[in-house]
Amino acid sequence: MDQAPEILRAEDAPLPEELRRRLAERLEAGGVVALPTETVYGVGVRADRDAPIARLSRLKGGPRPFTWHVGSNEPLAAFGELRPLALRLAERYWPGPLTLVLHGVPPGLERVAQGGWTGLRRPAHRATEGLLGALPFPVVMTSANPPGGRPATTVEEVIASLDGEVDLLLDGGPARIAEASAVLRLGPGHFELLRAGLFSLDDLRGTAGLRIGFVCTGNTCRSPMAEGLARAALRRRLGLGTPGATAADEAVFGFELVSMGVLASTGSPPAQHAVETMGERGVDIAAHRTRPATLERVRELDRVYCLARGHLDALRERLPPGSAGHLQLLDPEGADVSDPIGGSLEDYRRCAEQILTAVEVRATEWA
Repeated sequence: MDQAPEILRAEDAPLPEELRRRLAERLEAGGVVALPTETVYGVGVRADRDAPIARLSRLKGGPRPFTWHVGSNEPLAAFGELRPLALRLAERYWPGPLTLVLHGVPPGLERVAQGGWTGLRRPAHRATEGLLGALPFPVVMTSANPPGGRPATTVEEVIASLDGEVDLLLDGGPARIAEASAVLRLGPGHFELLRAGLFSLDDLRGTAGLRIGFVCTGNTCRSPMAEGLARAALRRRLGLGTPGATAADEAVFGFELVSMGVLASTGSPPAQHAVETMGERGVDIAAHRTRPATLERVRELDRVYCLARGHLDALRERLPPGSAGHLQLLDPEGADVSDPIGGSLEDYRRCAEQILTAVEVRATEWA
């Protein structure tokens, strides 16, 4: 095309219905539309048709990753792996300058996925966000600039750099941040900052992961077994392989697991039957040493799972009013995990099986 693009003007506010309709019609027809975000201006097309994607590729100098831009957090439901981590990140940083590259290819995004991974972002410009949320088809965008050029942060820069390439341009004013979004690859075995932005890797880990505690009485059998089984279940869900690797691997995803006892001393070894029972399941807790459930430690955790009602009540009595919302029983059905202390190896095996059943349910909330 060789004519100047049509320009529509909008505030950083929900779009008037007439403007939304015109933008939607142009995208539906396969047009290239420039849209404002809080970072830079983007050029977008519908993602589920060959011709618009081919046109966007030519504009950018060849095939390249394009990011699915969404108007809500609901599209995250299309990704099954590590969805709880993605949801925690989205709840904290979306709408905003964070692009998530997730493992999976939702229907309609096959043309833009790269090796089974799909990038998506929810921009923090209300006009663009509202348009994206109202469309019946997915839209992908890339920065508004030719290959090797600087991303445009104003309408004037879009026109200067992409003259004749854009059909319709939504003027939403200068980009507030004027800096590209951070890009995080999140999937089994992957927590990688692909492009730096306003958020550090530590920020993202602290949001995505959880600090999880397990509490029993003396911290010699039930809670260390729960910690060990939980670590193994979490590692499987994170794609980290065998449970024998170090806890530092879970920390890559922002997770910390710890066990404690409401009446525990400091530094005692675990019960021998607990060590044997866990060894039968490929989980090594021999190096565990007991620690008391101090108020300071309990309060800094995100989730605290008590093995029995007595432990839950004891912690609630110690904590200030209104600060015990992160405490719950490990068993989702509210049952106590039986105490095997002083019992036979078979008693410990039954206890471990009860713990494992509860942990497998809880792990779906973690990762």
